[in-house]
Amino acid sequence: MSDANGANGVNPEKDLSASNLPGQRGQGGEEIRVQRGMFGANNGGDTSGYGGLVRSVRLPGPATRPYGGWFDEVADELEGALEEQGLLPENAIEKTVVDRGELTFHIEREHLVRVARTLRDDPALRFELCTGVSGVHYPNDKGRELHAVYHLRSITHNRLIRLEVSAPDSDPHIPSLFEVYPTNDWHERETYDFFGIVFDGHPALTRIMMPDDWQGFPQRKDYPLGGIPVEYKGAQIPAPDQRRSYS
Repeated sequence: MSDANGANGVNPEKDLSASNLPGQRGQGGEEIRVQRGMFGANNGGDTSGYGGLVRSVRLPGPATRPYGGWFDEVADELEGALEEQGLLPENAIEKTVVDRGELTFHIEREHLVRVARTLRDDPALRFELCTGVSGVHYPNDKGRELHAVYHLRSITHNRLIRLEVSAPDSDPHIPSLFEVYPTNDWHERETYDFFGIVFDGHPALTRIMMPDDWQGFPQRKDYPLGGIPVEYKGAQIPAPDQRRSYS
């Protein structure tokens, strides 16, 4: 039987247990909002036909040791390396999350550069490559509405982890990792362009996709749909933010 069928002979694509379904975390983690409709749209934006759908949106909570596998080794080495530098790990690492087989360190933004450099340079860690930074916007996650997620890969040890940093809408500043991972140059510009996260220390933080004079940040959840009516075969199709809702 192939590995795709799992060690217990159950095909994970066919197993409909709650632990296998996407987004199922039970009552664990942090509830940041209750979403209504397929995409959480309101005021006429939900045309999916699922306007009556209601679900809780949760972020995974901190994991407890043992994390399993090599996760504990990486966590121990990182915490030990930070202590050697005179930095208490609990002051730099807000929480450690193990979810869906992935290890994520939530880092306080003022310590991001030091943590990233430690992960890159420590011989037992050697996360030499950052494959980019992704922005996320949680409007209801008060005080940390903007998140930046970094994917780090160790070519030496063949491991993949994530760093996540948050900032409030009122102070959207996160230190740039350009000096540690120069390949983040364009990734940070794109995240700034679409989410409005200001990466302090970036050598040329300008828009990369939208015009320089564009107002707002298009991938934020509260960005208006906008648009203009379109004439089509004698009928007029309303702009997206003026279409009727099924909710």
